[in-house]
Amino acid sequence: MRPKLTFIFCLVFGVNPFVSASEGCPVLEGNFQPGGLLWGKTEPNARLEFNDVQVPVLEDGTFLLGLGRDAPNKLELRVNETSLCPIELQTRQYRISRVEGVPQRTVTPPEEQLVRIREERRRVRSAKAKRVKREEFLFAVKSGLAWPVTGRISGVYGSQRFYNGKPGNPHYGVDVARPTGTPVLSPGPGVITLAEPDLFYSGGTVILDHGFGLSSSFLHMSRIDVQVGEEVRTGDPIGAIGATGRATGPHLDWRMSWFNQRVDPQLLVPAMP
Repeated sequence: MRPKLTFIFCLVFGVNPFVSASEGCPVLEGNFQPGGLLWGKTEPNARLEFNDVQVPVLEDGTFLLGLGRDAPNKLELRVNETSLCPIELQTRQYRISRVEGVPQRTVTPPEEQLVRIREERRRVRSAKAKRVKREEFLFAVKSGLAWPVTGRISGVYGSQRFYNGKPGNPHYGVDVARPTGTPVLSPGPGVITLAEPDLFYSGGTVILDHGFGLSSSFLHMSRIDVQVGEEVRTGDPIGAIGATGRATGPHLDWRMSWFNQRVDPQLLVPAMP
């Protein structure tokens, strides 16, 4: 995990931009790069807007911001519609590979599967749209997540393949390769909002809501041990590794989202043992 940085920022409309954080803009800490999470603290009744999202604020004023894979180097947080606070990010490079001669049927799903795929995507969006508001969940996440499984990292966040010259979707998670049946444990506390045994792309899939827009997804599992609505804590079993869906071998694909931004789980855990 990269070391946390602290960054003080503020630009208030019509006021000298070099003012203290107390004059309108909070102090942020976290990973200032695409895929990172940022934490801050403001007045409990403050109204925050970031990337067209109304940011939830906890009772003590704590809030969370998620940075997507393609986040620009300069972003803005609006506070109470009176302060516009710039955020500067580091540039991040991703692993890009090109594969030629791939049969087109493996790149584009067959027409008869498109209705199924659209319905499954609707169910996933609905699960991620649920908003659990348990402050203790989010505080536990802030203190650090645990690896849901340990092993060889076979895929990293942000990487992308070009098939026959056409770009595939970027990889938004971290892959850990282990044999089928290896237990998958909850990396942090939350509530299960999706538990599907056989989605077209992701196979056995679980979504865990950590609260206030932050969620984890676990893909390609051979077995699911939880149900929708179940509350889990760090280390609780949620299923087992598999190669279901469109997978070339047994592994866990762990992904995280903050609202509509895909964040990098590997930035929130210690180095792989």
